[in-house]
Amino acid sequence: MKSYKEDIPNHFSATLSNLDLQMVRSIPEGGNWKNIPESIPSKRLQQIRASYERGEGSRSTYYGRLRRDKPSYTINTYFNRPGNGCHIHYSQNRVLSQREAARLQSFPDTHKFYGPKGSVNKQIGNAVPPLLAYFVAKSLGEPGRFVDLFCGAGGLALGFKWAGWEPIAASEIDLWFSKTYKNNIGGEVVEGSIEGADEFEYLIEKSAKEKTNSRVFVLGGPPCQGFSTAGKRRSIADPRNQLIWRYIEFVKRLKPNGFVLENVTGLLNIDKGAFFQKVQRALNEVICGVRHDVLSSERFFIPQRRKRMVMVGLSQSSAELSPDGWKLTDDRGVHEVTVEQAIADLPPLSPGEDGSGKGYFCDPLNDYQALMRGLLEPSEYLDKCLKASVV
Repeated sequence: MKSYKEDIPNHFSATLSNLDLQMVRSIPEGGNWKNIPESIPSKRLQQIRASYERGEGSRSTYYGRLRRDKPSYTINTYFNRPGNGCHIHYSQNRVLSQREAARLQSFPDTHKFYGPKGSVNKQIGNAVPPLLAYFVAKSLGEPGRFVDLFCGAGGLALGFKWAGWEPIAASEIDLWFSKTYKNNIGGEVVEGSIEGADEFEYLIEKSAKEKTNSRVFVLGGPPCQGFSTAGKRRSIADPRNQLIWRYIEFVKRLKPNGFVLENVTGLLNIDKGAFFQKVQRALNEVICGVRHDVLSSERFFIPQRRKRMVMVGLSQSSAELSPDGWKLTDDRGVHEVTVEQAIADLPPLSPGEDGSGKGYFCDPLNDYQALMRGLLEPSEYLDKCLKASVV
């Protein structure tokens, strides 16, 4: 077993103001803004209370402290702020560290994130959980090679690599995201947007050369911020939503053996579903057998409640998609992984402390921690989880 004195990249917890620290200390495990005394002055809290009194929702995750015995809520890009979700450590008076957030996303500790603190937060919060990507990849039959568009920090690619797939190339416009991808996934990363003709054509040419020797898939999660106003017509005009058509154009040109498109569930509801139907029709013109599903991370042994829309298409020359390939467990019961199981072996921190050099608090206490520390392969972890699930 590895020594637990080794470095832990990105184990940094954001600094808190004196006011934030006052509020954090007043919130019990599983509590939220309602537990903060009105004697603590805060304009933010006044706004939340007024909104609640107007009946505009419970805001139950605001200033939320995690429960150790449950999966976390969705990790977003603002987990460094106590008031923007349920990001407070279950027992320590601070927000989650970047490494803890990465673990709740199922990134192993060897996956180091590069760049300023704000960029790292975005890389972690915007990512596809690698374990979720792994399950999708395993449902696609024999491993092949992939080109990864809008590759981000490599969550989708890492899951495919775990399943035996190999990268051809990737594209990413953000230089810090690109550096993280290159240092963890490998392969060539084209630093630019596929909206550019040169970048687009280069990736087409490079990917097409691989089609004679192996199955080639196009992966991608077009930037999803434009889909956050789900169901509202103004979302259609958002320029960020147009990148999905560039992805579709890439699939049309390359004619791969298949594709995987992932995004937020809001994509399904824009313009009462008409936008998504248009996307489906466009992809069905190129590849038959297009299907989609909404996958919940906690049902795939990931310690986080997070929903993603995943669409898969397979050409006629490819193996059929397993009908149960994405649903390795069913509604009769799932062995949920909790926050405590995910992060309890990491060393304690104070607000603003960088614990990257502190070493692990203890040996791995469970299979998830062993996976995060490279002591279990994803396939071994899956086998153990399936055996532990209620049937």
